[in-house]
Amino acid sequence: MSNIGLIIEERAANIGNFLVGRLLPFREKRAVGPFVFIDHMGPAALNDFQNLDVAPHPHIGLSTLTYLLEGSIQHKDSLGNDIEIKPGAVNWMTAGKGVVHSERTPEYLRKTDKNLHGFQIWVGLPKELEQSEPTFQHTEASGIPQWEVDGLQYKLIAGDLFGRKSTVPVHSKLFFLEIKNTEAERVNIGCELFGEVGMYILEGSVQIENNTYSSRQLLIAKNARLCEFEMAENSTVFLFGGEPFEEERFIFWNFVNSDREIIEKAKKNWHEQNHGAFPLVPGDTDEYVPLPKNLLNSKLSR
Repeated sequence: MSNIGLIIEERAANIGNFLVGRLLPFREKRAVGPFVFIDHMGPAALNDFQNLDVAPHPHIGLSTLTYLLEGSIQHKDSLGNDIEIKPGAVNWMTAGKGVVHSERTPEYLRKTDKNLHGFQIWVGLPKELEQSEPTFQHTEASGIPQWEVDGLQYKLIAGDLFGRKSTVPVHSKLFFLEIKNTEAERVNIGCELFGEVGMYILEGSVQIENNTYSSRQLLIAKNARLCEFEMAENSTVFLFGGEPFEEERFIFWNFVNSDREIIEKAKKNWHEQNHGAFPLVPGDTDEYVPLPKNLLNSKLSR
């Protein structure tokens, strides 16, 4: 019997002036462990007149994880952080009761050709932290655990695995692991994984139980303890997941919470531009992403 419970194909989604590949949420699988949202950005070649410009927008009840493979993004938030994220580094912003941020092409790259490739991820917060004060931490690429075993290159972007721990300050039991190779290799993770497990194939292909899966597919495992597969040469895969929360998480636009009423309040505060609830982003106050009109009076979806 196959250990693959679900196969999710990457789906195109527009985030303003940039097209991404959406992986989560999916109608048959709203979350994998605490991971509730994953966008695969690019790879995209941007001309000298094309730039990423995601204006200030709000979040509650989640942590954002930005991880780039290529290119650069300037992050600014309502906490006063203004930092460039480069390949291999991790931006980890915990929204808690409310935070606002923007994501743009850095000024020095706005009139040149450039590339952009990476992931934007939302991780739900434990119930007791959903209304916490917002925080932010930037971790340089040098602070991410990396190692090589039997021709496989591992990078523990977040969480705990193999007795190693990423310095990204996660709030629940989870993992986000990159595996790369140059030669075809068999991988046996054994009993290291836990909770719910997803595998995203970025490049190349993998073979599991005599079935071959190719790039831009997300595989959801039935059993975390049965993680064994073969990677074709020059492949890159990401394993992610962890312990799911006991309470259901609701997702509405940019808001995540276990309490519908808190989301309704956040909708109202953002629509009315209540800067007590959602402060302005220093250095980026000329525009913002409004709450879509069609969502203002709509009910929450799961």
